[in-house]
This record gives sequence, structure tokens and C-alpha cells, in this order.
Amino acid sequence: MGTSGAPADVRIVDGRVTAIAPTGTLDPTSPDADVVETAGAWLGPGLVDHHTHFDQWALVRRRVDVTGCDSAEATADLLARAARADVADRLLVGHGYRDGTWPRPARRELLDQAAPGLPVVVISADLHAVWCNALALAHFGVVLGRPLETGEDGVVREQDAFDVTGALSQVPDAVLDAAVADAAEAAAARGVTGVVDLEMRFGLDRWRRRIHAGTDAIRVASGVYPDDLDDVIARGLRTGDVVAGTRGLLTMGPFKVITDGSLGTRTAAMASGEGVLAYPFEDLVAVVRRAVAAGLVPAIHAIGDRANTNALDVFEAVGTRGTIEHAQLLVDSDVERFARLGVAASVQPEHAMDDRDIADRHWAGHTDRAFAFASLSRAGARVLLGSDAPVAPLDPWVSMAAAVGRDRDGREPWHPEERLSALTAWTGSTVGGRTSVAVGDVADLVLVESDPLADAPSSALRSMRVLATAVAGRFTHREL
Repeated sequence: MGTSGAPADVRIVDGRVTAIAPTGTLDPTSPDADVVETAGAWLGPGLVDHHTHFDQWALVRRRVDVTGCDSAEATADLLARAARADVADRLLVGHGYRDGTWPRPARRELLDQAAPGLPVVVISADLHAVWCNALALAHFGVVLGRPLETGEDGVVREQDAFDVTGALSQVPDAVLDAAVADAAEAAAARGVTGVVDLEMRFGLDRWRRRIHAGTDAIRVASGVYPDDLDDVIARGLRTGDVVAGTRGLLTMGPFKVITDGSLGTRTAAMASGEGVLAYPFEDLVAVVRRAVAAGLVPAIHAIGDRANTNALDVFEAVGTRGTIEHAQLLVDSDVERFARLGVAASVQPEHAMDDRDIADRHWAGHTDRAFAFASLSRAGARVLLGSDAPVAPLDPWVSMAAAVGRDRDGREPWHPEERLSALTAWTGSTVGGRTSVAVGDVADLVLVESDPLADAPSSALRSMRVLATAVAGRFTHREL
């Protein structure tokens, strides 16, 4: 199997790579050795998704998919058919609507008519908005203990939307854990050996329970939000700490804070004054400084250009490194600041493909500064790739393809000047930017049918066949 262009034998013992030699020169070390023979395959470091909402991703796989609907009416019609098919029991939940280019806005009455007598909820693709019918608004008003702010559209946004999706995630542990186990196995089948989980509800204890129960297909770094910061500080947990009793599979993740909205919901904080900022600057500095003092690495959500400038100002004021999550629209003067301040851009390339038409409409005249992956890389910033699942599929090959090609569905590349090289996309998808396998490495590995660094077209990356995935030398996916 190839590791750096030359066929080689690779020996793994006790979870680490112990030898690499020309093909045919390494003998099995014991009679019970598991020998895997391949021809023409390529072996590389396992892949990491640097931004997921894993519980949401697991649950979305069991909800009504409305991503193909191009209007409010089409979305309501699809949900009406789902209701008639008895998909729902007490609550009908759809996911994935994008209304940024709809000819007419969402209207609550459409969902009222779609499923009379049944609460109906549709979560936007970006998770920043939830479209509800009257029964759902009443239901979640009771659940959350407060009325939800909405107009005739029935749409709740930002924190109200996060609270509704959080309430929807409150399912029995056995149900959620089973969904998560399935999703973890699906991720392993795409070469994933680790994820950063930025689920809004602190997940460390849930992941420890799942690992004890046998959900061990991936490594997880579990992040924390401001609401749970006191708990993490009281436990003495620092970013990167390995959680005891999890076989090294679970670590404390970053400190995540959301500072603005989203492009799809039109709440991203813009230099033009549009959008929302979630925190006064001084308050944001204070909470980030407190997290950093406790040993947590900040991961600041910023979509709009104003929000990104604000986030970089916070990093500079606190004097720390970390990541800006999304970094979707940047003013030119901020691009070099990422590298100068040691702030990595944690981006989700498939968002550029999903939202190119929305950006052309709502960020008209500014899209040369949108999803500026190559500009960030040329400036010396570290670029990390992820999915933001369930906003995009938890599939690193999809992310790499979007970064390399800036194209999808036969359309011309969108701002091709911002395409990344295959090598840069790969280094953004591995731990520490690893590109090859070396003796002494932890054997988190992926085996694929062809070399992904050989300037393959984006279509080939999207359809890359994963032959095997291993975590610490243990197969988590295997087709051989």
C-alpha cells in the first residue's frame, strides 16, 4: 500500500506504527497477526471533522429532509405528505430549509394547514432559525416556560431557535445513544477517526457513557459553551485533557462562544450595520479571558465581516490563540490578522456550495471576500476543515472537494480564485496537518482506493472509496 508514493508494508503493534518497509520485506510478527493485503491503495492519517454538532447530526438522520424544497409552499407540501404517511407521532420535525432565495417568505399558516392538529417544526439548514406552526409555538412556549417571539411567519431565530432545537434533542438516552452510535459508524465509513463536537448542551458525560457502552468508532473532543463554563472550571478540565476511563477516545474540547447569527438567516453581523452581535465587546472579552485562564482554548463563531473583526479584536485583547469558526466574510485587512495573531480559520467549505446563491443575493458586491479559503492560506493562516454537521454532511471528502473545486452539481466554480490545493485541504482535515504515515505514529489511519493528493478533480474526492479506517490500529470500518 502506498504511503508517500512508494509501495510499502506497514506494521502496527499496540496501536502504533512500528515499522514501514518496502513491500514484501516485513513478515508478520506473530501467527495471529491480521495481515491486510492491498494493491494500489493509499494509506494516510485518519481524518478529522473540526466542527460538528453530533447529537443534532444523529437526530437529523431520522427527521424529514426538506433540503430539496425551493419554496415555503413546497416545504409545507412535503411535510403534509409526511404527516399523511404517519411519519410523525406527537410532533412532526423537518430539517434543512433554506429560505434565502425563496420567492415568498415562510408563513405560519402554511404549516398550520399542512398537518392540522399536529405541532410542526422545521429547522433551518444553518440551525439559526426554526419555522413553527401555531401548535408548535404553543408547545415549546410551555416547554421553555416563556412565549416565543415570532411574527406571522412563525419563525423563531437565534437563541430562541437554539432553545427549541435543544428541547427537541431531549429524547430518551437509549434513543439518542443508538442514533449517535449509528452516526459514528457512518463517519468511520468515510475515513473519520475524530471529531470536534460543539453540541450546545455539554456532552462530556454523555460521550463517556456512550464509550463505556461500546460506541468507540471515533475520537471525540467535546466542547463547552458559556452556560456550562462554571461546571468545566469546577472540574478542572482543560482543552486537550483526556477523560479518564475512555481509553483515550474522549478529550476536553474548546470553549465555544457564538457572537453573531448566520448568512442563511440574514443575522450575520455586517460592517454595514445589519445583523446581530450576541455580546457587547467588553463582555465577550471577559468571558473569553475567564475561559483562557482556566486552560480552555477559545473557538469563536463569527460569520459576518463585522463579527470577524470583533472576534479578532477579542483574541488580540486577551492575548491568546484559538479558532474562529466559519470566518465566512472578511474585510481585506483582517485576512493577515489570522496568521499574525495565531488564530486558525475553522471553515466549512460545503457551506460555500450550499449558500453561493444566497450569498450572491444578500452579500451582493462582497462575495470576493466570502469563504476566502485561499486568501487565508496564502496569508499564512492555518485553515481547518469541517462540516458543521448537520448543516452539511459529516463527510471530510465532501469538505475537501468543495475546498479544492468550489464547484458542485455541474455548475461553474464559484470564485475559483479561492480554491485550496489538495494538499492544503488534506492538512486541514488531519490532526496537526499530517500528510503521511511515519514510524511512531498513533495508528489512526484511513485506507482509500487512490491517492487524494494527486490533484484529483473534486468529483473524484466526493466519491472517494474508503477501504478501511482504524483508530489506534483497531478497525472501525473495513471492506477488505
